[in-house]
Amino acid sequence: MLKTETPSAAHPDLDLYELPQLVSAFIEDQVEAVDAVRRAGPQLAAAVAAALPRIQAGGRILYAGAGTSGRLGVLDSVELYPTFSWPRERAVAVIAGGQQAMFVAIEGAEDDDVQGAADIAALNPGPNDVLLALAASGGTPYVLGAIRAAREAGALAIGFANNAGAPVTAAAELGITLDTGPEVISGSTRLKAGSAQKMALNTFSSSLMVKLNKVYGNLMVDLKATNAKLLRRAVALTMRASGADEALAREVLAKCDNHVKVALVAIKKNLTVQQSRELLDASGGSVRRALNG
Repeated sequence: MLKTETPSAAHPDLDLYELPQLVSAFIEDQVEAVDAVRRAGPQLAAAVAAALPRIQAGGRILYAGAGTSGRLGVLDSVELYPTFSWPRERAVAVIAGGQQAMFVAIEGAEDDDVQGAADIAALNPGPNDVLLALAASGGTPYVLGAIRAAREAGALAIGFANNAGAPVTAAAELGITLDTGPEVISGSTRLKAGSAQKMALNTFSSSLMVKLNKVYGNLMVDLKATNAKLLRRAVALTMRASGADEALAREVLAKCDNHVKVALVAIKKNLTVQQSRELLDASGGSVRRALNG
Protein backbone atom coordinates (compact mmCIF):
# COMPACT_ATOMS: atom_id res chain seq x y z
CA MET A 1 0.00 0.00 0.00
CA LEU A 2 1.22 3.52 -0.81
CA LYS A 3 2.38 5.46 2.23
CA THR A 4 -0.09 8.22 1.37
CA GLU A 5 -2.89 5.61 1.56
CA THR A 6 -1.73 3.85 4.73
CA PRO A 7 -3.84 4.56 7.84
CA SER A 8 -2.05 6.78 10.33
CA ALA A 9 -0.73 4.77 13.28
CA ALA A 10 -0.67 8.00 15.28
CA HIS A 11 -4.42 8.60 15.10
CA PRO A 12 -6.36 5.30 14.95
CA ASP A 13 -9.19 6.73 17.09
CA LEU A 14 -9.49 10.09 15.37
CA ASP A 15 -13.29 10.02 15.48
CA LEU A 16 -13.19 9.85 19.28
CA TYR A 17 -11.07 12.97 19.74
CA GLU A 18 -12.47 15.98 21.55
CA LEU A 19 -12.46 19.06 19.33
CA PRO A 20 -9.26 20.71 20.68
CA GLN A 21 -7.36 17.42 20.27
CA LEU A 22 -8.83 16.91 16.79
CA VAL A 23 -7.78 20.35 15.59
CA SER A 24 -4.34 19.88 17.12
CA ALA A 25 -3.88 16.57 15.29
CA PHE A 26 -4.51 18.20 11.92
CA ILE A 27 -2.26 21.16 12.67
CA GLU A 28 0.64 19.15 14.05
CA ASP A 29 0.55 16.76 11.12
CA GLN A 30 1.33 19.64 8.76
CA VAL A 31 4.82 19.84 10.25
CA GLU A 32 5.62 16.69 8.29
CA ALA A 33 4.77 18.55 5.09
CA VAL A 34 7.41 21.15 5.88
CA ASP A 35 9.93 18.43 6.70
CA ALA A 36 9.20 16.66 3.41
CA VAL A 37 9.83 19.81 1.38
CA ARG A 38 12.99 20.52 3.36
CA ARG A 39 14.34 17.05 2.54
CA ALA A 40 13.54 17.68 -1.13
CA GLY A 41 15.52 20.93 -1.13
CA PRO A 42 18.45 19.58 -3.20
CA GLN A 43 16.04 18.11 -5.77
CA LEU A 44 14.19 21.42 -6.01
CA ALA A 45 17.45 23.33 -6.46
CA ALA A 46 18.51 20.96 -9.24
CA ALA A 47 15.13 21.38 -10.93
CA VAL A 48 15.38 25.19 -10.88
CA ALA A 49 18.93 25.01 -12.25
CA ALA A 50 17.76 22.79 -15.12
CA ALA A 51 14.71 24.91 -15.88
CA LEU A 52 16.38 28.32 -15.76
CA PRO A 53 18.27 28.30 -19.10
CA ARG A 54 15.20 27.01 -20.91
CA ILE A 55 12.97 29.72 -19.47
CA GLN A 56 15.63 32.36 -20.18
CA ALA A 57 15.57 31.15 -23.80
CA GLY A 58 11.84 31.94 -24.01
CA GLY A 59 10.30 28.72 -22.73
CA ARG A 60 7.08 28.33 -20.79
CA ILE A 61 6.22 26.80 -17.45
CA LEU A 62 3.57 24.13 -17.99
CA TYR A 63 1.65 22.32 -15.25
CA ALA A 64 -0.28 19.06 -15.28
CA GLY A 65 -2.17 17.31 -12.51
CA ALA A 66 -5.47 15.83 -11.40
CA GLY A 67 -7.73 16.74 -8.50
CA THR A 68 -5.99 18.68 -5.73
CA SER A 69 -2.63 18.40 -7.49
CA GLY A 70 -4.09 19.83 -10.68
CA ARG A 71 -5.76 22.70 -8.84
CA LEU A 72 -2.50 23.55 -7.09
CA GLY A 73 -0.77 23.71 -10.47
CA VAL A 74 -3.44 26.07 -11.77
CA LEU A 75 -3.08 28.22 -8.66
CA ASP A 76 0.68 28.55 -9.06
CA SER A 77 0.37 29.39 -12.74
CA VAL A 78 -2.28 32.07 -12.17
CA GLU A 79 -0.39 33.83 -9.38
CA LEU A 80 2.78 34.40 -11.38
CA TYR A 81 1.25 37.26 -13.38
CA PRO A 82 0.23 39.61 -10.53
CA THR A 83 3.25 38.71 -8.40
CA PHE A 84 6.00 38.88 -11.00
CA SER A 85 4.37 40.26 -14.19
CA TRP A 86 5.08 36.86 -15.73
CA PRO A 87 3.19 36.64 -19.04
CA ARG A 88 0.05 34.54 -18.73
CA GLU A 89 0.83 32.73 -21.97
CA ARG A 90 4.12 31.53 -20.44
CA ALA A 91 2.52 29.82 -17.42
CA VAL A 92 -0.10 27.35 -18.65
CA ALA A 93 -1.80 24.66 -16.59
CA VAL A 94 -3.87 21.67 -17.64
CA ILE A 95 -6.00 19.63 -15.25
CA ALA A 96 -7.66 16.26 -15.70
CA GLY A 97 -11.29 16.87 -16.60
CA GLY A 98 -10.65 20.33 -18.06
CA GLN A 99 -11.45 23.75 -16.61
CA GLN A 100 -14.65 22.56 -14.95
CA ALA A 101 -12.53 20.26 -12.76
CA MET A 102 -11.33 23.35 -10.91
CA PHE A 103 -14.77 23.59 -9.31
CA VAL A 104 -16.29 20.10 -9.55
CA ALA A 105 -14.56 16.76 -9.05
CA ILE A 106 -14.56 14.96 -12.42
CA GLU A 107 -14.38 11.30 -11.43
CA GLY A 108 -12.33 9.06 -13.67
CA ALA A 109 -10.59 11.87 -15.55
CA GLU A 110 -7.32 11.17 -13.77
CA ASP A 111 -7.25 7.64 -15.22
CA ASP A 112 -7.02 8.86 -18.83
CA ASP A 113 -3.38 8.85 -19.85
CA VAL A 114 -4.29 9.48 -23.49
CA GLN A 115 -6.07 12.70 -22.54
CA GLY A 116 -3.12 13.80 -20.42
CA ALA A 117 -0.85 13.41 -23.41
CA ALA A 118 -3.36 15.14 -25.69
CA ASP A 119 -3.78 18.12 -23.34
CA ILE A 120 -0.04 18.73 -23.28
CA ALA A 121 0.40 18.06 -27.01
CA ALA A 122 -2.30 20.68 -27.70
CA LEU A 123 0.00 23.28 -26.14
CA ASN A 124 2.65 22.53 -28.78
CA PRO A 125 5.48 22.06 -26.28
CA GLY A 126 9.05 22.63 -27.37
CA PRO A 127 12.59 22.09 -26.10
CA ASN A 128 12.58 25.28 -24.02
CA ASP A 129 9.36 24.45 -22.16
CA VAL A 130 9.31 23.02 -18.64
CA LEU A 131 6.52 20.73 -17.42
CA LEU A 132 5.74 20.47 -13.72
CA ALA A 133 3.83 17.20 -13.39
CA LEU A 134 2.09 16.67 -10.04
CA ALA A 135 0.60 13.51 -8.52
CA ALA A 136 0.32 12.76 -4.82
CA SER A 137 0.13 9.02 -5.43
CA GLY A 138 2.85 9.28 -8.04
CA GLY A 139 1.03 6.98 -10.44
CA THR A 140 -1.79 9.08 -11.91
CA PRO A 141 -2.24 7.98 -15.57
CA TYR A 142 -3.29 11.47 -16.74
CA VAL A 143 -0.03 12.89 -15.39
CA LEU A 144 2.05 10.07 -16.84
CA GLY A 145 0.51 10.79 -20.24
CA ALA A 146 1.40 14.48 -19.86
CA ILE A 147 4.99 13.60 -19.04
CA ARG A 148 5.21 11.30 -22.05
CA ALA A 149 3.99 14.00 -24.43
CA ALA A 150 6.28 16.64 -22.95
CA ARG A 151 9.37 14.47 -23.20
CA GLU A 152 8.54 13.37 -26.74
CA ALA A 153 8.53 17.07 -27.68
CA GLY A 154 11.90 17.61 -26.01
CA ALA A 155 10.53 19.63 -23.07
CA LEU A 156 11.99 19.25 -19.60
CA ALA A 157 9.61 17.20 -17.43
CA ILE A 158 9.84 17.54 -13.65
CA GLY A 159 7.74 15.08 -11.67
CA PHE A 160 6.42 15.73 -8.16
CA ALA A 161 5.09 12.82 -6.07
CA ASN A 162 4.40 12.10 -2.40
CA ASN A 163 5.56 8.50 -2.48
CA ALA A 164 9.10 7.25 -2.98
CA GLY A 165 9.87 5.28 -6.12
CA ALA A 166 6.79 6.64 -7.90
CA PRO A 167 6.20 6.16 -11.64
CA VAL A 168 5.79 9.93 -12.09
CA THR A 169 9.24 10.72 -10.73
CA ALA A 170 10.75 7.80 -12.67
CA ALA A 171 9.14 8.86 -15.97
CA ALA A 172 10.18 12.50 -15.63
CA GLU A 173 13.66 13.74 -16.46
CA LEU A 174 13.92 15.07 -12.90
CA GLY A 175 11.94 13.71 -9.96
CA ILE A 176 11.05 15.46 -6.71
CA THR A 177 9.82 13.23 -3.90
CA LEU A 178 7.78 14.86 -1.14
CA ASP A 179 7.54 11.93 1.27
CA THR A 180 4.78 13.10 3.60
CA GLY A 181 3.74 9.65 4.83
CA PRO A 182 0.26 8.62 6.03
CA GLU A 183 -2.46 11.25 6.31
CA VAL A 184 -4.44 11.93 9.49
CA ILE A 185 -7.49 10.90 7.45
CA SER A 186 -6.27 7.90 5.49
CA GLY A 187 -5.71 8.67 1.83
CA SER A 188 -6.91 12.29 1.99
CA THR A 189 -3.96 13.75 0.13
CA ARG A 190 -5.51 17.21 0.04
CA LEU A 191 -4.07 17.44 3.57
CA LYS A 192 -0.30 17.42 4.17
CA ALA A 193 0.52 15.93 0.75
CA GLY A 194 -1.27 18.88 -0.83
CA SER A 195 0.45 21.30 1.55
CA ALA A 196 3.84 19.91 0.57
CA GLN A 197 3.03 20.24 -3.12
CA LYS A 198 1.95 23.86 -2.62
CA MET A 199 5.16 24.66 -0.75
CA ALA A 200 7.28 22.91 -3.37
CA LEU A 201 5.59 24.81 -6.21
CA ASN A 202 5.98 28.10 -4.34
CA THR A 203 9.65 27.33 -3.81
CA PHE A 204 10.29 26.29 -7.40
CA SER A 205 8.50 29.14 -9.16
CA SER A 206 9.61 31.85 -6.72
CA SER A 207 13.25 30.72 -6.92
CA LEU A 208 12.99 30.76 -10.70
CA MET A 209 11.56 34.28 -10.67
CA VAL A 210 14.33 35.54 -8.38
CA LYS A 211 16.90 34.19 -10.82
CA LEU A 212 14.99 35.88 -13.66
CA ASN A 213 15.56 39.25 -11.95
CA LYS A 214 11.97 39.69 -10.80
CA VAL A 215 13.14 40.57 -7.28
CA TYR A 216 15.48 43.25 -5.92
CA GLY A 217 16.85 42.30 -2.53
CA ASN A 218 13.75 40.58 -1.22
CA LEU A 219 11.30 43.07 -2.74
CA MET A 220 8.80 42.05 -5.45
CA VAL A 221 9.70 44.92 -7.77
CA ASP A 222 8.15 43.38 -10.88
CA LEU A 223 4.60 43.02 -9.60
CA LYS A 224 1.64 43.93 -11.80
CA ALA A 225 -0.45 46.59 -10.03
CA THR A 226 -3.83 45.35 -11.20
CA ASN A 227 -5.92 46.59 -8.25
CA ALA A 228 -5.92 49.19 -5.49
CA LYS A 229 -4.13 46.93 -3.01
CA LEU A 230 -1.32 46.18 -5.44
CA LEU A 231 -1.03 49.83 -6.41
CA ARG A 232 -0.53 50.73 -2.74
CA ARG A 233 2.06 47.99 -2.55
CA ALA A 234 3.85 49.36 -5.62
CA VAL A 235 4.04 52.79 -3.99
CA ALA A 236 5.32 51.35 -0.72
CA LEU A 237 7.94 49.23 -2.49
CA THR A 238 9.17 52.16 -4.55
CA MET A 239 9.46 54.33 -1.45
CA ARG A 240 11.27 51.63 0.50
CA ALA A 241 13.76 50.73 -2.23
CA SER A 242 14.48 54.25 -3.48
CA GLY A 243 14.13 56.35 -0.34
CA ALA A 244 11.69 58.64 -2.16
CA ASP A 245 8.70 60.20 -0.42
CA GLU A 246 5.19 59.14 -1.38
CA ALA A 247 4.56 62.09 -3.67
CA LEU A 248 7.65 61.43 -5.78
CA ALA A 249 7.05 57.69 -5.83
CA ARG A 250 3.49 58.16 -7.10
CA GLU A 251 4.57 60.75 -9.66
CA VAL A 252 7.22 58.53 -11.25
CA LEU A 253 5.07 55.38 -11.05
CA ALA A 254 2.31 57.20 -12.93
CA LYS A 255 4.74 57.83 -15.78
CA CYS A 256 5.76 54.17 -16.14
CA ASP A 257 2.49 52.26 -15.79
CA ASN A 258 3.20 51.64 -12.09
CA HIS A 259 6.24 49.50 -12.89
CA VAL A 260 8.27 49.50 -9.69
CA LYS A 261 11.50 48.44 -11.38
CA VAL A 262 11.44 51.34 -13.79
CA ALA A 263 10.41 53.89 -11.17
CA LEU A 264 13.08 52.70 -8.75
CA VAL A 265 15.93 52.99 -11.24
CA ALA A 266 14.64 56.33 -12.54
CA ILE A 267 14.58 57.80 -9.03
CA LYS A 268 17.87 56.33 -7.82
CA LYS A 269 19.79 57.22 -11.00
CA ASN A 270 17.93 60.50 -11.68
CA LEU A 271 16.87 59.30 -15.13
CA THR A 272 13.81 59.68 -17.28
CA VAL A 273 11.43 56.76 -17.44
CA GLN A 274 12.60 55.93 -20.95
CA GLN A 275 16.25 56.03 -19.90
CA SER A 276 15.45 53.80 -16.97
CA ARG A 277 13.74 51.26 -19.21
CA GLU A 278 16.68 51.24 -21.59
CA LEU A 279 19.15 50.74 -18.74
CA LEU A 280 17.09 47.87 -17.33
CA ASP A 281 16.89 46.26 -20.76
CA ALA A 282 20.66 46.53 -21.11
CA SER A 283 21.03 44.99 -17.63
CA GLY A 284 18.87 41.96 -18.41
CA GLY A 285 16.10 43.25 -16.21
CA SER A 286 18.32 43.27 -13.12
CA VAL A 287 17.68 46.27 -10.89
CA ARG A 288 20.92 45.65 -9.03
CA ARG A 289 23.02 45.65 -12.20
CA ALA A 290 21.20 48.73 -13.50
CA LEU A 291 21.90 50.64 -10.29
CA ASN A 292 25.51 49.55 -10.07
CA GLY A 293 26.29 49.96 -13.76
